[in-house]
Amino acid sequence: MSVFLEGAAMSEKTLRFGILGAGGVGGYFGAVLARAGADVVLIARGEHLAKIRADGLRVETAQGAFTTPLAATANPAEAGLCDIILVAVKLWDTETAVDAIAPMVGPETTIISLQNGIDAEPAFAARYGEDRVFGGVAQISATIGAPGVIAKHSGFARIVFGELGRAQPDRAAALLDAFTQAGIEAKHSTDIQAELWRKFIFLVALSGATATTGKPIGEVLADPDDRALFEALVRETHALSQAKGIGLAPETTAQIVTFAEGLPHAMRASMAHDLIAGNRLELDWLSGAVVRMAHENGIPVPENTRVVEALGG
Repeated sequence: MSVFLEGAAMSEKTLRFGILGAGGVGGYFGAVLARAGADVVLIARGEHLAKIRADGLRVETAQGAFTTPLAATANPAEAGLCDIILVAVKLWDTETAVDAIAPMVGPETTIISLQNGIDAEPAFAARYGEDRVFGGVAQISATIGAPGVIAKHSGFARIVFGELGRAQPDRAAALLDAFTQAGIEAKHSTDIQAELWRKFIFLVALSGATATTGKPIGEVLADPDDRALFEALVRETHALSQAKGIGLAPETTAQIVTFAEGLPHAMRASMAHDLIAGNRLELDWLSGAVVRMAHENGIPVPENTRVVEALGG
């Protein structure tokens, strides 16, 4: 049960979560929220949807597995109005998602993108208003293992969120409470742009290095040449963030490399998994976005350019 304060009045309300995108990120967080008793409706499709409806959603981790029933539909109009909409679709589906969630958006709805990159939040804010959109950072490695099954590869699963517009402490507190009750490590940030860029820098390097080399992060960092690539991608994207006025400290680059050293040896970016599976890549929104913005700001980014040329041909 979450608590909202409106002026001096106090009212209790159970948050209703609508989750657009039932892949690794949306599926995992939807499952753990539902298992904890939250009101969750998942927007899914195809055989994945059919299996969820028939058998519930199964989550498999190194620590064990569980299956939880939850509401699921292919039609956002059937989901009804939601208090919180978590968007977890691939970046190329952002514009479609902006329109798709419209039937789920009510007067008090908050939209949180858990997508990669830094382009999604402005798209939702342009349609629904900056005060209706929170920035979100999902720190997790998970994929669809089979229809109706989410395979979580990382030992961690965290969400960092924060307002794009005016401060909304009551909604933020209710969200933090709901995530915590579900066992999700969560943080409310008062500088979500810095958090978004910190993840962007890391993900550009992780995706670029693991996809172009074909190696998991442990092998990348163990090889001097591959490690140099990873570190160069971090430095280039951090330099871009400075040019754009994002308040990240100089030591951010070293912190990101240290964080990568603590990842599971076999971890790969989702883009590397997509490359292996022959799926479409988010390249244009990761290293591709770095190259585009660097050109606009007159910053050389040779290693990100190399990644784009290697994967985009």
